[in-house]
Amino acid sequence: MSENNSNRRIIVVGVGNVLFKDEGVGCYAAKMLETNYRFSPEIEIIDGATLGFKLMTYFQEYDDVIILDTVSIEEAPGSLYRLPSDVLLGLGSYRKTAHEVEVVEMLEICSMLDQIANVTIMGIVPEDIESVDIDLTDTLKKHFPAFIAEIVKEIQQLGVTVTAKDNQTFEEILPLFSEAQFSR
Repeated sequence: MSENNSNRRIIVVGVGNVLFKDEGVGCYAAKMLETNYRFSPEIEIIDGATLGFKLMTYFQEYDDVIILDTVSIEEAPGSLYRLPSDVLLGLGSYRKTAHEVEVVEMLEICSMLDQIANVTIMGIVPEDIESVDIDLTDTLKKHFPAFIAEIVKEIQQLGVTVTAKDNQTFEEILPLFSEAQFSR
């Protein structure tokens, strides 16, 4: 890793709404990374839920922003995508949910500023974002390990050493979201 990379500020933001089945996959992925891995140098990982315009702060304060999200692309559910911001800005069909619209709008606004982070969306095509259920569909559960592996690979490409520390499964982290919803 070069000296420049060791000083880069990196944040991983899981976005989505865990109340609507696959819509919460970004939040689940952020929790999985936080629970099961160590990062050197350290990076910030947050559950951004449906942050909306607050994302602009991250786009300006960090060097690299990785957003974990669903992508509404007409492909088979579970298909994985890596979308750099320049590609994302050209995908009008991507904007299907409220937070997808907000992510693209923030990129459009920030692209006019002097400084903007390198933003990459690590996305997965959802099967069901309408059913009210704190869980993933069986299809996304099947593809979730591959989604995590692609996110880890993306983080490593930024010069970060990623080491496994725990091996909690999706089913083991899921109750954390149910408990959080009812304890507010």
